[in-house]
Amino acid sequence: MDGNYISFAAIRGVQAGSAYYVVMVPLKSLPLLFKFDDDAVPADLRAQRVLNKSRVPQIADYVISNPDEYILSSLCGSVDGEIAFEAAASEGPLRAVGQLRISLDATILINDGQHRRAALVQALRERPTLASETISVVLFVDRGLRRAQQMFADLNIHAVRPNSSIKLLYDHRDDLAGLTREVVKQVPLFRDFTCFDSASISNRSVKFFTFSALHQANAVFLGKGRNAAVDAGDLPLVLRFWNRVIEEMPDWQRVGTRQVAAAELRQDYIHAHGVGVQAIAIAGAQLLAIHPQDWEPKLSGLRNVDWSRANRALWDGRAIVTGKVNRSKNSIILVSNVVIRGLGLPLGEAAQKIEDLYAPENGRELKAAS
Repeated sequence: MDGNYISFAAIRGVQAGSAYYVVMVPLKSLPLLFKFDDDAVPADLRAQRVLNKSRVPQIADYVISNPDEYILSSLCGSVDGEIAFEAAASEGPLRAVGQLRISLDATILINDGQHRRAALVQALRERPTLASETISVVLFVDRGLRRAQQMFADLNIHAVRPNSSIKLLYDHRDDLAGLTREVVKQVPLFRDFTCFDSASISNRSVKFFTFSALHQANAVFLGKGRNAAVDAGDLPLVLRFWNRVIEEMPDWQRVGTRQVAAAELRQDYIHAHGVGVQAIAIAGAQLLAIHPQDWEPKLSGLRNVDWSRANRALWDGRAIVTGKVNRSKNSIILVSNVVIRGLGLPLGEAAQKIEDLYAPENGRELKAAS
């Protein structure tokens, strides 16, 4: 190899009988180092997905907003061109460490991580001090389009996004997630019966709530969006709300004292599902807005709600679709409408519209009751 090359410190490994290399690439080199397939090229002639430009600013903003904490996983690429590896030693552990030289004429195609690469390039424009930082890149020798496409498939086919409960539990930048963690700690029923590992609960699980459902319920109760700041009075208010709700929910109390299994209630009652928890929070927010001084005793109206799934005239098409409890946005609103009426409150204009569109018979009954 002549002098027309770029060189990186590298570690050499072997997978499937072929060598691959891990290199540390300065972020300032990213704009020139990698090539993308043209968006106009048909999918069967490309080796990666088309860049989703809406994702790039989100990742870039994450890097820019967290310069001391951001973390990005390795990029993965294929080198189509001349490469040479010069080991630091002829034997021993250092024979896998050395310099990887890549011809300037070579094409390096990203097989995985094109959004991270594009986001880092954008972040560099706004924060040039990132230039000397690095990202690890795993490089394979290019073996043609078919192999490059297969690499993309293999890298992504087993990828599983973490569920919303575990992501929120571990997110210490989200104030509302932090509030929900504290609520779970301080409310015994939540502490003992909240599932953190899944956004849904299996039929036989002893858990009764999911962390993500409680987080969403707290968000709607407080009227806060994603990444909203939490005020000093929010935690005491949320604790008062849920403690009073539990007082008015005998079935929930029976779960807490282990008189009944959570799985049994899930089979028979709407309130034993996330849709019920979020509906109670929506109704609670409306109650607090209308009765800011005396909202707590009015939560006794929760006892007026017939939560039984056996009441098919009420719940079919509202909370139950094709025999299963539905978690869609409309279902949550339709269930909250029942709770709102149970608390003796009128339906808002938007809630009534959903009622008329998706549960017209019950909608007329609720409207008449208003």
